[in-house]
Amino acid sequence: MGALILSTLSNANIYVNGISLLGRAKEIQLPQLKHKMVEHKGLGLAGSPELWAGLDKMESKITWSSLHPEVMPAAFNGITASQLMVRSDYAQYTSGGMVAELPLVALITGTFKESPGGTFKQHEALEPESSLSVTYYMLMLAGIPQIEVDVLANVYNILGQDQLAQFRANLG
Repeated sequence: MGALILSTLSNANIYVNGISLLGRAKEIQLPQLKHKMVEHKGLGLAGSPELWAGLDKMESKITWSSLHPEVMPAAFNGITASQLMVRSDYAQYTSGGMVAELPLVALITGTFKESPGGTFKQHEALEPESSLSVTYYMLMLAGIPQIEVDVLANVYNILGQDQLAQFRANLG
């Protein structure tokens, strides 16, 4: 039995349309895959199973440390999609300490659907938020794609395996 390896992610940098926003975002929520399920009812079945029917819409949210002129042209544009890249350090530890640091990279294409606003309060920092409607998402660990979803091209890959190959073939 091998040594227990623990992994941590504790920091990241965001790029919007190629511009580094190091230190300008407080938090980013990566897209979450939600599977659409349909209930199947049939005579003779003792229950009603839920069956996969596709993927639900994907969203991403960013909390900014302030209003930043570098991001405002993209964040206030609800028509043109933006390219986001989130880069993080995926550290791995054993009982002997850190054994590896790997790049974790998320690539996101989305359209800002909520532009940064915020609330001014005396003696408190403004924390404007943005949200994006995501059409493309890829998460890579050490350069290896873990998940890739492109909703406009019917792409859904898990560890390089095409989950929709037969579906696309059936549609012609």
